[in-house]
Amino acid sequence: MAAGLVWFKPWALWVDETVREALPSASPTTGTRPSPQAPAEPAGPATVAQGTFISHEHATTGTAKVIRLADGTHTLRLEGLDTSNGPELRVWLSDAPVKEGKAGWYVFDDGTYLDLAKLKGNKGDQNYPLPTGVDWSKYPSVSIWCDRFDVSFGAATLART
Repeated sequence: MAAGLVWFKPWALWVDETVREALPSASPTTGTRPSPQAPAEPAGPATVAQGTFISHEHATTGTAKVIRLADGTHTLRLEGLDTSNGPELRVWLSDAPVKEGKAGWYVFDDGTYLDLAKLKGNKGDQNYPLPTGVDWSKYPSVSIWCDRFDVSFGAATLART
């Protein structure tokens, strides 16, 4: 019984972890001057894709955004996230389509996915830098993935803005 409690961690369902990270910012790269023909990059962060979470195994709400910073790097930002806590929750980008209901619970590890990090908290606003050199557009969905039970708590389709 003790081993089962350690494995399932049922108390995590009643313990909330709230994160309130500010919108990331970065200074533009210095040293090179854009040519007059080159389009100007935005001075601050710009949302380039976003989607609204749908619930899978657990009720999940909030917004996922891919944000391009002034230095050209990208960050996945979760805003207003509200989901259940659980063991080994991860933030994944995936090439799998977001599906409603039970049909969408298990699809995110079937194809290609990118494990960004451990979920910082099950509530609030949080940022996950995207690795340099990764084409994030090849991963049109984001999932709050429970690695312990191989199931999505909730997911969002990232539509370009």
